[in-house]
Amino acid sequence: MPPQYPVNLTVEGRPCLVVGGGAVARRKVEGLLAAGAEVTVIAPEVDPDLVALPVAVERRPYRAGDASRFRLVIAATDDPDTNAGVAADAEAAGVWVNAADDLARSSFTLPSVARRGPIVVAVSTGGQSPALAAWLRRRIEADLGGEYEVLLRLLSEARDTIKAAGRSTEGVDWPSVLDSNMLELIRAGDIGKARERLEACLSSS
Repeated sequence: MPPQYPVNLTVEGRPCLVVGGGAVARRKVEGLLAAGAEVTVIAPEVDPDLVALPVAVERRPYRAGDASRFRLVIAATDDPDTNAGVAADAEAAGVWVNAADDLARSSFTLPSVARRGPIVVAVSTGGQSPALAAWLRRRIEADLGGEYEVLLRLLSEARDTIKAAGRSTEGVDWPSVLDSNMLELIRAGDIGKARERLEACLSSS
Protein backbone atom coordinates (compact mmCIF):
# COMPACT_ATOMS: atom_id res chain seq x y z
CA MET A 1 0.00 0.00 0.00
CA PRO A 2 1.45 3.41 -0.94
CA PRO A 3 1.70 6.19 1.67
CA GLN A 4 -1.72 7.63 2.44
CA TYR A 5 -2.89 11.23 2.77
CA PRO A 6 -5.01 11.46 5.95
CA VAL A 7 -8.16 13.59 5.74
CA ASN A 8 -11.42 14.06 7.63
CA LEU A 9 -14.25 13.96 5.09
CA THR A 10 -17.41 16.00 5.56
CA VAL A 11 -20.16 13.59 4.52
CA GLU A 12 -23.07 15.29 6.30
CA GLY A 13 -26.03 15.46 3.92
CA ARG A 14 -24.09 13.70 1.18
CA PRO A 15 -25.22 10.42 -0.45
CA CYS A 16 -23.08 7.44 0.51
CA LEU A 17 -23.52 3.80 -0.45
CA VAL A 18 -22.80 0.64 1.52
CA VAL A 19 -23.02 -2.59 -0.46
CA GLY A 20 -23.73 -5.50 1.85
CA GLY A 21 -26.31 -6.33 4.48
CA GLY A 22 -24.47 -8.11 7.29
CA ALA A 23 -22.67 -7.18 10.50
CA VAL A 24 -19.66 -5.63 8.75
CA ALA A 25 -21.93 -3.48 6.59
CA ARG A 26 -23.87 -2.40 9.67
CA ARG A 27 -20.68 -1.12 11.34
CA LYS A 28 -19.78 0.86 8.23
CA VAL A 29 -23.30 2.31 8.09
CA GLU A 30 -23.16 3.31 11.76
CA GLY A 31 -19.91 5.18 11.18
CA LEU A 32 -21.38 7.08 8.23
CA LEU A 33 -24.56 7.91 10.13
CA ALA A 34 -22.51 9.24 13.05
CA ALA A 35 -21.05 11.74 10.59
CA GLY A 36 -24.47 12.73 9.22
CA ALA A 37 -24.28 10.98 5.85
CA GLU A 38 -27.37 10.04 3.83
CA VAL A 39 -26.83 6.29 3.53
CA THR A 40 -28.22 3.81 1.02
CA VAL A 41 -27.72 0.07 1.51
CA ILE A 42 -27.83 -2.31 -1.44
CA ALA A 43 -27.93 -6.06 -0.77
CA PRO A 44 -30.24 -8.99 -1.57
CA GLU A 45 -30.53 -9.79 2.14
CA VAL A 46 -30.27 -7.20 4.89
CA ASP A 47 -29.82 -7.77 8.63
CA PRO A 48 -32.90 -6.58 10.61
CA ASP A 49 -30.62 -4.50 12.87
CA LEU A 50 -29.39 -2.66 9.80
CA VAL A 51 -32.91 -2.11 8.45
CA ALA A 52 -33.83 -0.50 11.78
CA LEU A 53 -31.27 2.26 11.15
CA PRO A 54 -32.24 5.49 9.31
CA VAL A 55 -31.07 4.32 5.88
CA ALA A 56 -32.58 3.70 2.47
CA VAL A 57 -32.54 -0.03 1.71
CA GLU A 58 -32.62 -1.57 -1.78
CA ARG A 59 -32.97 -5.34 -1.49
CA ARG A 60 -31.27 -6.46 -4.68
CA PRO A 61 -27.81 -7.27 -6.03
CA TYR A 62 -25.46 -4.42 -6.90
CA ARG A 63 -25.77 -3.30 -10.52
CA ALA A 64 -23.09 -1.68 -12.67
CA GLY A 65 -23.51 2.08 -12.56
CA ASP A 66 -24.94 2.21 -9.03
CA ALA A 67 -21.77 3.81 -7.67
CA SER A 68 -22.09 6.88 -9.89
CA ARG A 69 -25.09 8.09 -7.83
CA PHE A 70 -22.97 8.49 -4.69
CA ARG A 71 -20.07 10.53 -3.32
CA LEU A 72 -18.53 7.62 -1.40
CA VAL A 73 -18.95 3.84 -1.60
CA ILE A 74 -18.10 1.03 0.79
CA ALA A 75 -18.17 -2.57 -0.46
CA ALA A 76 -18.79 -4.73 2.62
CA THR A 77 -20.19 -8.04 1.39
CA ASP A 78 -18.81 -11.46 2.29
CA ASP A 79 -18.05 -12.13 -1.39
CA PRO A 80 -14.61 -10.90 -2.55
CA ASP A 81 -15.68 -10.99 -6.21
CA THR A 82 -18.69 -8.77 -5.51
CA ASN A 83 -16.55 -6.35 -3.53
CA ALA A 84 -14.00 -6.25 -6.34
CA GLY A 85 -16.72 -5.55 -8.90
CA VAL A 86 -18.16 -2.73 -6.82
CA ALA A 87 -14.69 -1.24 -6.33
CA ALA A 88 -13.89 -1.37 -10.04
CA ASP A 89 -17.22 0.23 -10.91
CA ALA A 90 -16.76 3.02 -8.37
CA GLU A 91 -13.19 3.68 -9.49
CA ALA A 92 -14.34 3.92 -13.11
CA ALA A 93 -16.98 6.46 -12.03
CA GLY A 94 -14.41 8.53 -10.11
CA VAL A 95 -16.04 7.74 -6.75
CA TRP A 96 -13.99 7.11 -3.61
CA VAL A 97 -14.37 3.47 -2.59
CA ASN A 98 -13.34 1.14 0.21
CA ALA A 99 -13.50 -2.60 -0.42
CA ALA A 100 -13.48 -4.83 2.63
CA ASP A 101 -10.18 -6.71 3.04
CA ASP A 102 -8.97 -5.56 -0.39
CA LEU A 103 -6.38 -2.79 -0.07
CA ALA A 104 -5.33 -2.98 -3.70
CA ARG A 105 -8.82 -2.06 -4.91
CA SER A 106 -9.55 0.57 -2.26
CA SER A 107 -9.01 4.28 -2.86
CA PHE A 108 -9.24 4.90 0.90
CA THR A 109 -9.02 2.91 4.12
CA LEU A 110 -11.07 3.37 7.27
CA PRO A 111 -9.22 4.14 10.52
CA SER A 112 -10.28 2.99 13.95
CA VAL A 113 -11.96 6.02 15.52
CA ALA A 114 -12.30 7.25 19.10
CA ARG A 115 -14.88 10.02 19.60
CA ARG A 116 -15.42 12.37 22.50
CA GLY A 117 -17.98 14.95 21.42
CA PRO A 118 -16.42 16.96 18.59
CA ILE A 119 -13.00 15.43 19.26
CA VAL A 120 -12.10 12.65 16.85
CA VAL A 121 -8.92 10.61 17.13
CA ALA A 122 -8.30 8.28 14.19
CA VAL A 123 -5.75 5.46 14.26
CA SER A 124 -4.70 3.84 11.02
CA THR A 125 -2.21 1.18 10.01
CA GLY A 126 -2.82 1.78 6.32
CA GLY A 127 -5.08 -1.25 6.28
CA GLN A 128 -2.23 -3.59 7.24
CA SER A 129 -3.57 -4.52 10.67
CA PRO A 130 -7.08 -3.40 11.67
CA ALA A 131 -6.61 -5.32 14.94
CA LEU A 132 -3.63 -3.17 15.95
CA ALA A 133 -5.50 0.01 14.98
CA ALA A 134 -8.45 -1.03 17.15
CA TRP A 135 -6.15 -1.93 20.06
CA LEU A 136 -4.41 1.45 19.92
CA ARG A 137 -7.78 3.23 19.63
CA ARG A 138 -9.05 1.52 22.79
CA ARG A 139 -5.95 2.66 24.69
CA ILE A 140 -6.48 6.25 23.55
CA GLU A 141 -10.21 6.08 24.22
CA ALA A 142 -9.61 5.02 27.82
CA ASP A 143 -7.69 8.25 28.46
CA LEU A 144 -10.01 10.53 26.51
CA GLY A 145 -12.27 11.71 29.32
CA GLY A 146 -14.90 14.43 29.44
CA GLU A 147 -12.31 16.98 30.58
CA TYR A 148 -11.04 17.12 26.98
CA GLU A 149 -14.44 18.37 25.81
CA VAL A 150 -14.31 21.14 28.41
CA LEU A 151 -10.78 22.04 27.31
CA LEU A 152 -11.93 22.15 23.70
CA ARG A 153 -14.83 24.45 24.60
CA LEU A 154 -12.55 26.90 26.41
CA LEU A 155 -10.07 26.97 23.54
CA SER A 156 -12.84 27.41 20.98
CA GLU A 157 -14.30 30.33 22.95
CA ALA A 158 -10.83 31.91 23.14
CA ARG A 159 -10.34 31.59 19.39
CA ASP A 160 -13.73 33.21 18.75
CA THR A 161 -12.83 36.09 21.06
CA ILE A 162 -9.50 36.63 19.32
CA LYS A 163 -11.10 36.60 15.86
CA ALA A 164 -13.90 38.94 17.00
CA ALA A 165 -11.20 41.43 18.00
CA GLY A 166 -9.86 41.33 14.46
CA ARG A 167 -6.71 39.41 15.40
CA SER A 168 -5.28 36.26 13.87
CA THR A 169 -5.23 33.05 15.90
CA GLU A 170 -2.18 31.83 14.00
CA GLY A 171 0.27 33.87 16.06
CA VAL A 172 -0.88 32.45 19.39
CA ASP A 173 1.51 30.09 21.14
CA TRP A 174 -1.12 27.36 21.56
CA PRO A 175 1.39 24.67 22.65
CA SER A 176 2.31 26.84 25.65
CA VAL A 177 -1.38 27.33 26.42
CA LEU A 178 -1.97 23.59 26.39
CA ASP A 179 1.13 22.96 28.52
CA SER A 180 -0.04 25.47 31.14
CA ASN A 181 -1.71 22.88 33.40
CA MET A 182 -5.22 23.78 32.17
CA LEU A 183 -6.22 20.14 31.77
CA GLU A 184 -5.26 19.29 35.35
CA LEU A 185 -7.30 22.26 36.63
CA ILE A 186 -10.31 21.07 34.64
CA ARG A 187 -9.90 17.54 36.01
CA ALA A 188 -9.89 19.05 39.51
CA GLY A 189 -13.18 20.76 38.72
CA ASP A 190 -11.69 24.27 38.78
CA ILE A 191 -12.87 25.47 35.38
CA GLY A 192 -12.76 29.11 36.45
CA LYS A 193 -9.09 28.79 37.30
CA ALA A 194 -8.45 27.03 34.01
CA ARG A 195 -10.09 29.91 32.16
CA GLU A 196 -7.94 32.41 34.08
CA ARG A 197 -4.83 30.43 33.16
CA LEU A 198 -5.88 30.48 29.52
CA GLU A 199 -6.48 34.23 29.56
CA ALA A 200 -3.11 34.82 31.23
CA CYS A 201 -1.34 32.78 28.56
CA LEU A 202 -3.12 34.61 25.76
CA SER A 203 -2.36 38.03 27.19
CA SER A 204 1.34 37.21 27.21
CA SER A 205 1.34 35.85 23.63
